[in-house]
Amino acid sequence: MVQPELHFYPLDEHVTAFSTTRHGGYSEGNYGTFNINRYCGDSEEAIRKNRDLLCRLLGIDDCHLMMPHQVHQTEMVTIDQDFLGLSFEEQKERLEGVDALMTDVKGICIGVSTADCIPVLLYDRVHHCACAIHAGWRGTVKRIVEKAVGEMMAVYDSHPTDIVAQIGPGIHLDSFEVGDEVYRAFEKEGFNMELISKRYPIDDSGSKSFTIHSSPLPSKWHIDLPACNRQQLISSGVPSSQIAVSDDCTFQQHDTYFSARRLGINSGRVFTGILLR
Repeated sequence: MVQPELHFYPLDEHVTAFSTTRHGGYSEGNYGTFNINRYCGDSEEAIRKNRDLLCRLLGIDDCHLMMPHQVHQTEMVTIDQDFLGLSFEEQKERLEGVDALMTDVKGICIGVSTADCIPVLLYDRVHHCACAIHAGWRGTVKRIVEKAVGEMMAVYDSHPTDIVAQIGPGIHLDSFEVGDEVYRAFEKEGFNMELISKRYPIDDSGSKSFTIHSSPLPSKWHIDLPACNRQQLISSGVPSSQIAVSDDCTFQQHDTYFSARRLGINSGRVFTGILLR
């Protein structure tokens, strides 16, 4: 029997939190086998069948599985009863250009798609509300996680000390090589560069190596995106003891997770979601 292979997170007994893997669906090629993202070029029939598999596993209807069309900005949408009352086309339009979703409605699964970017899940144990965030490097620079905590405080009266967080699989420091302009973007926005960056020597083949014939090599900056987002949560008042960070690097573990740096942008996406029970 075909069934999606999920990685579950023990955020709380009242939620189901997870990331999908590449396994257990109907997609093919660079989308194989489990992809539910409609914005990356996969077959609509494969996506429909994969969504059906996931919804059956979660015990929800397809109309209760919410995914935005992300654009690496900081726009957020609240999934409430008013939103659920919209038509499919109206909902689709409302989810265009959105990088985070929030809800306090039971039986609704909100999530984001990534393929090296960082997914972040937040759950307020007191007010029983959740947020799913897509934090690529651009969203991270714009402090989307800090904004999300602020939105939960404004909309649901959340307090940061009641929030538990899961930072899901994404590209890690060793693999996330960036240009000087990206380094400067983080530096300009006041990030502690000693904590979130490291310069790695490279050789002509692009692999990391510290010396050739005892001579220094050219080097490139690397950024620690999980650490950046963890620091934003802590700065927002979420206790460090309530923040879990996945050890999985999508670039290094591309056989398990989709990695755009490995496969290109025309490939599948990891879906990281949270369902209120």
